[in-house]
Amino acid sequence: MSTYALVSDLRLVIEGYELARLERAVSSDFTRVTTHVRLRGGGEEGIGEDVTYGDDEHDRLQASERHPLEGEWTLASLSAHLDALELFPEPPGMSAFQDYRRWAFESAALDLALSQAGKSLAEVVGRDARPVRFVVSMRLGERSSLEPLRQILDAFPDTRFKLDPVVDWTPGLVEQLAGLGVVDVLDLKGQYKDTPVDNPADPRLYRLVAEAFPAAWIEDPGLTDETDPVLEPHRDRITWDAPIHSVADVEALPFPPKTLNIKPSRFGSVERLFETYDYCSDRGIALYGGGQFELGVGRGHIQYLASLFHPDTSNDVAPAGYNFPPPDPGLPTSPLEPAAAPAGFRWG
Repeated sequence: MSTYALVSDLRLVIEGYELARLERAVSSDFTRVTTHVRLRGGGEEGIGEDVTYGDDEHDRLQASERHPLEGEWTLASLSAHLDALELFPEPPGMSAFQDYRRWAFESAALDLALSQAGKSLAEVVGRDARPVRFVVSMRLGERSSLEPLRQILDAFPDTRFKLDPVVDWTPGLVEQLAGLGVVDVLDLKGQYKDTPVDNPADPRLYRLVAEAFPAAWIEDPGLTDETDPVLEPHRDRITWDAPIHSVADVEALPFPPKTLNIKPSRFGSVERLFETYDYCSDRGIALYGGGQFELGVGRGHIQYLASLFHPDTSNDVAPAGYNFPPPDPGLPTSPLEPAAAPAGFRWG
């Protein structure tokens, strides 16, 4: 039986829902805003987190009319109902945001259905929640240096990292960084277009980091006539994130992957996410999890899924406190101990 079939017939009753804005200043020029979607029914609550980027998108969501979700559903029938709804009052700034918002409603529905059934996600899918190995994802400052990384290593010496190489990385910086032996993933961000984190394909940079970090995963390169020959010897280490929203996207990759970064919010629906888990498992494609700078319950969701489906890989699911350096000395360290709630889709 497929993983989705294990949850698709879960029943839920929705009596209404509320939206709660979450906000935190990340830097002098960036405030992260997300929205909790809280579905109510039968004395229980299911919560999901809309990780769409842009304050204005969340402002419009708060001001918009509520969607008709009241009634008795299965998880599958509610998902089909969501197919027919316009979750954005006007077209969003990026098409990917459609999936982010859809995931907020779908994950809230999964949480509510499990809570009303008095069962945990681990119990229903027949998997044990296991300790989650995580990495900390970051850039090395506006002018790249080791200082942001050292702030974390000073407090937590065993931390592993997923880093974003950028054009100002010099051979000297790379040599120092490689000498630390703490880098698991190099996120080249070559698959992003028209975003604040666009990182144009650069054969010099690609060669520099691919050779300096021979054991690190190389994520989301921009493959061009210049960069493809540089990375061809390293194809077994190339992994993908931004293009992956479904099984069809995996099948459309330029060559079969050995591993993938799975961000649940990119998939929109529980069905598409669980289908991709099964597809990759059947083909021996390793997975590691990723997040979207969640501020609320969404962070627990990605930690929970990593615990069930890929606990031992380089999961970009560090507790949110690592995103706000210098880190609080009381933060949990890797691996995270299982914290699945007795019922629902809740972690901690």
